[in-house]
Amino acid sequence: MRLPDGLPADIDLTRPSAARVYDYFLGGAHNFEVDRRLAEQIAAMTPHLAETMRAGRAFLRRGVRMLVGEGIDQFLDIGSGIPTAGNVHEVAREIDPRVRVVYVDIDPVAVAHSRSILAGDEQTGVVHGDLREPERILAEAQKLGLIDFGRPVGVLLAGVVHFIPDSDDPQEILATLRAATVPGSHLLLSHATHEGQPPEMLDAQRLSARTSTEITLRSRADVTAFFGGFTVVEPGVVHLPLWRPDGPADAVADPQRLGAFGGVGRHDGGAG
Repeated sequence: MRLPDGLPADIDLTRPSAARVYDYFLGGAHNFEVDRRLAEQIAAMTPHLAETMRAGRAFLRRGVRMLVGEGIDQFLDIGSGIPTAGNVHEVAREIDPRVRVVYVDIDPVAVAHSRSILAGDEQTGVVHGDLREPERILAEAQKLGLIDFGRPVGVLLAGVVHFIPDSDDPQEILATLRAATVPGSHLLLSHATHEGQPPEMLDAQRLSARTSTEITLRSRADVTAFFGGFTVVEPGVVHLPLWRPDGPADAVADPQRLGAFGGVGRHDGGAG
């Protein structure tokens, strides 16, 4: 893979990245041999993982379409990875061409690729940011002039909060993001779980420690709590394929085996 321009000189390309491993599982081309080796190790232990990744992306797309249908025309996508085909702004603009999106990721390679891919698109922006610093993300997103937090916004946290350990207080991080939004805003979230998972899934979790972002598996109750005072819309926090499937193509025989929950919460004006 050709390296994108704008990479920091001190980046360590010998260590796998969660964003690039994810890109590999989705069939993307923005990954290195070190990422592919780790992905193949994880896949050998958890044969459903690639399916889980695809189900997560399908959930995100369904959620984005639902939010645009609710009138959301600006999105903050945190933990976006590399916005290849079928990304948030493409899906959203199929319904509303005016949609603006700010993509945020911690991986400098993902950020550099994103800026290269999105060059010339004035309705998108890219922030190099860490979810553990939500105030900075909010400030940087606003600085781009693409998001007005005085209007409803869609905050997307698809497959990223499980990279925040309990020691970094993810509840407080989510509270900060929710507090920055106004009524009518929505929060979309998907998260890996240990509930109902076989031992090999837990072994794969330990492999994630080889990236800079180890995964913390959480329960449905934990994931639901991340929505705080937001109203969780139907069908609630459920296994990914069960969240408003478009049709038979979204169905799987055993949704639990994919090991992840997803849901969408709406800011109805109460405490966030």
